[in-house]
Amino acid sequence: MTDGTEGVPDTLFIPLAARIYSTEHFPEYFKDEASLRFRDKVPESIVSGSSEYSMVASVARYRNTDAMIRDFVERNGRSSIVFLGAGLDTACIRLSDLDACFYEMDLPEVIEMRGDLIPAAENEVLIPGDLFDMRWAEKVDRTRQTMILALGVFQYFPEKRIIDAIGRMKELFPGAELVFDATDSKGLKYAERHVRRTGNKSAAMYFAVDDSEQFALRTGTELMEYRPFFTDARRMLIGKVGIYTRIAMNVVDNNGRAKILRLRL
Repeated sequence: MTDGTEGVPDTLFIPLAARIYSTEHFPEYFKDEASLRFRDKVPESIVSGSSEYSMVASVARYRNTDAMIRDFVERNGRSSIVFLGAGLDTACIRLSDLDACFYEMDLPEVIEMRGDLIPAAENEVLIPGDLFDMRWAEKVDRTRQTMILALGVFQYFPEKRIIDAIGRMKELFPGAELVFDATDSKGLKYAERHVRRTGNKSAAMYFAVDDSEQFALRTGTELMEYRPFFTDARRMLIGKVGIYTRIAMNVVDNNGRAKILRLRL
């Protein structure tokens, strides 16, 4: 992935830090025991630069998308689950009981790091490559029902590139589901400030979705689900997180600042 992506690989430690934080502080909401083995790999700047709210926001993404993956596989049986920009995600471990093959695609240097830290499981395929050249699709078993996930990825690229990529996914994976997280334009500014506070000054953000239905129309896809980030968190973490975090979760959900979209290609 090129063209303005300098600094993007460094961001893979941000969600890892959040998964560790949640596992240690509120495992009843989100627990990822596999992440704990990498605690000493997370740069201190990421831990010190992350607020409680940003930690909750990051793991809320995974709590919601894990549920979507589980629903997809339970409905469709043996499935292909593709993570674009997989980073150091451990969904394959968290969801090891599912009848699915997990495909982890990311930049070659990230896949090399991932392979060293997290040995591939029997039901897992590591794919080094570029999200936009689509050669990664050749490694995926497209005879199975397929869900493609891009979590914390699209924000770093211009909208035109995202729309073009979705169009090519439609050709290669007709009828598949695409799941990705997005902020609106105001939320994107906050997200970029957070990344800069963690020490990464070069990972600029570009892509936002202000109207989910219009975005589905523009991409010729079906909007299957619009899911706010914090529905469960607002209920389960009351009294366990600070007042700022509670207020921020309410504001974000009520104003559509951050959401997860599920499209049918």
